[in-house]
Amino acid sequence: MEFNKIKLLGLCFSFIALMSGCATETHQAVAITKVEASNTVYSGPKSTLVLGEFNNRSNYMQGLFSSNIDKLGNQGKTILKTHLQQTNRFKVVDRENLVNMQKEAELLGIKQEIKGARYVISGGVTEFGRKVTGDKQLFGILGAGKSQIAYAKVSLNIIDVLTSEIIYSTQGAGEFQLNERQVVGFGSKAGYDATLNGKVLDFAIKESINNITRDLENGTLNFVL
Repeated sequence: MEFNKIKLLGLCFSFIALMSGCATETHQAVAITKVEASNTVYSGPKSTLVLGEFNNRSNYMQGLFSSNIDKLGNQGKTILKTHLQQTNRFKVVDRENLVNMQKEAELLGIKQEIKGARYVISGGVTEFGRKVTGDKQLFGILGAGKSQIAYAKVSLNIIDVLTSEIIYSTQGAGEFQLNERQVVGFGSKAGYDATLNGKVLDFAIKESINNITRDLENGTLNFVL
């Protein structure tokens, strides 16, 4: 009888160990919010825009121990070109891959016909910040809450390459917040979420481009083709 109990306990422990050692994997599609103009049909003229400089001009990641790579600016430039193209209002040209494209054209045995652009769009991140706020109930015994907040503001300028005149300027800003709360030891507990940086930067740039397309439609911004 004792042997059967020991055997049963052994089987139980083996089952628990097996279950705890199993790895699970899940995945799901995440909806992407595009610029407003991507949801509307446009058949009018399109001005050609070339992407100029887009830099991080805020104090974020600009300290003594930061690297010389403008990660925030590079990330913003990638987001900018994507959202500009999605508006279907412009012919967006990119000069960053000219060398690679030239090599591919040579391999194909054809001559490149690089198109020039009358207008340059440039700008940068002018404000960026992260902060954490929180509260405690009865010194944290009854519960505590924490919020991670990211804020970004960007500026965009459209410049006429023939005159170097800034013909249009706009700004966009946004804020993302991640909240968590524990009550008597129960609840969520999240670590530092680096994805908030990209989310808030994407939102601010998207707002700037929404401003551009709205002003195109109401006549405030008038390109000379």
